Amino acid sequence: MKANILSLVILLAALLFLGPRYLHQPWTSLRVAGAVISLSSLGLILVARFQLGRAFSIRAKATRLVTTGLYSRIRNPIYIVGCFFFLGLAMFIPAWWLVLLLIIVIPMQIIRARREAAILEATFGEEYRRYREQTWF
Repeated sequence: MKANILSLVILLAALLFLGPRYLHQPWTSLRVAGAVISLSSLGLILVARFQLGRAFSIRAKATRLVTTGLYSRIRNPIYIVGCFFFLGLAMFIPAWWLVLLLIIVIPMQIIRARREAAILEATFGEEYRRYREQTWF
């Protein structure tokens, strides 16, 4: 539960920092779409993070196989939705470094997902393989 609260505090701090700085700029359709994508992504990240509960860790380890909620359809919703967050942010804040960050984050998330999958398969075996067959990424 402490990690969930910490995640929420970091999210709110980021919104408080970025919001006032960029809200005064003209609201083009690209910026509106970026805001919708980013805010929706943040909401989904929080939901996925909450659904992980104590199974969440920064380093890949296998304490429990979470297969409910968002995890019933997508094995790595935080990784996927995190990429959408950066995409939306790059649309909202026209900065080249955000696009560069997205280009760097995507392969990193793929590598992390593969490492995590190997650990989960080694720990949970057939249960994880059945779960993997029923879900995406």
